[in-house]
Formats: sequence, C-alpha cells, structure tokens
Amino acid sequence: MISIYLKGDSWAHRTPAGVKLLSVALASLLLFQVASLWIFLPCLIAVVALYASLGREGLAQLKLLRGLTLFLAILVVLHWLSGTLMEGVAVVLRLVVMFLAANFVSVTTRLDDMLEAVRPLFLPLEWIGWSSRKPALGVALTLRFAPHMMQVFSMLREAWQARTGSRTSWRLLAPFAVQSLRMSDNVAEALKARGGSEGLQG
Repeated sequence: MISIYLKGDSWAHRTPAGVKLLSVALASLLLFQVASLWIFLPCLIAVVALYASLGREGLAQLKLLRGLTLFLAILVVLHWLSGTLMEGVAVVLRLVVMFLAANFVSVTTRLDDMLEAVRPLFLPLEWIGWSSRKPALGVALTLRFAPHMMQVFSMLREAWQARTGSRTSWRLLAPFAVQSLRMSDNVAEALKARGGSEGLQG
C-alpha cells in the first residue's frame, strides 16, 4: 500500500499515535484562537525543528509546501486587495503550521497505529451493531493520504515547469485526477488483498 511513513526509531516514532494526534488537534484549536504573527512565527520555527529532528529525510518533507504555494499566494493577494494584508499573512502562517504538524504525524506514525488511536472514537457504534473499524479506517486513510496527494501534485507541477517553463496551470488538474483515481484503486486492491477493513494490518 502507498505510504509516506518514514521508517525510523526517533523520539517521534516512539511517541504513541494517540498523543501525537491529540497534540495536533489541541494545537490547531489554540491556533484558531489567535491572530498574532509573534505567535505563528515561533510555532513555524518549532514545527520545522520537529522535521529537523528526523534528519535529512525529515527536512525533505518540507518540499510539500511547494504544492501549496499558489493557494497560499492567492490568499495573501485577496487579503492585500481587501486591505488586510497582515491578517492574510497570519492566515497563511496558521495553515502552514497546521499542515506541517499534521504531516509530521503521518510520516512518523504507522497506519495501523493511527487506526488504533482513532478507533476508540467510534466504539459507540458497536453498541448498535456497526463496525467501529471501518469509519476509523476512513479517518486514518484521510490523515495518511492527504499529504501524499500534495506530494503527487508537487511532482506534477515540477514536471510541468521543467517541460513548459510555467510554474503551474489548470491543465494539471486532469493528470492529478487520474493519479488520485489510480491511487484509490491501488488502496482498494491492497485492502481487498489484506481482507478488507477488518483485515488491515500495517
């Protein structure tokens, strides 16, 4: 199965998945309550330091931000046109910090560990005879593959730039959609080979 997990034995890999997920969730809630650059900048430095603690492979993950460049630039321009440039910069920094923090959890957490960390949230479904594993798997796969799709888009954009000299284009949407569907098929086949949602291990 496609994975962005970085194998290793760092402190981040040893930290329980539930602790990492809860930390990111709480940090995200707190970041939505503030709008000060003097808070976001230290947070950005801190999250980059987390990647640095993983070595070169960890720092290489920061390239994912290339896929967000156009979107973030549009946000800044819209705020600039509306006369709220600094607010736009704060919004961009908040999104970058949250995205990098979520991706950090993905690259340091095995899929089955993430699944087991999320599953308790859906245990009440078992009281009415429904599976708690299936919705937990859906959440875990979303958390896992959202950063992966950013990697796919970033690679497509780099290939487009090398071929045409243009940084990005709406024409990238078609190959991106094809890659997304292909990944969905691969994931579905992998799940089927492992016995479906109830048989997924790793």
